[in-house]
Amino acid sequence: MVKIHTRAKKKFGLSTHGTYGKKLPNLHKKKGPKTFKTEEAANKYAEENGIKSFKLKKVKKNKKFQIVEK
Repeated sequence: MVKIHTRAKKKFGLSTHGTYGKKLPNLHKKKGPKTFKTEEAANKYAEENGIKSFKLKKVKKNKKFQIVEK
């Protein structure tokens, strides 16, 4: 079996000691929602990707914006 480093186990939420062989093929970190530094960048992204009805949500201590579809 392939040995996984402790930092990788922490990242994927596995126990440090124990069997993790069943989870091994599906070790993919979840991607978080896309965020933007400015409102203009978020609006441009929505326009390019055909998102018509959306609102912007302030995230990350009100420093970034996230597109939320209605």
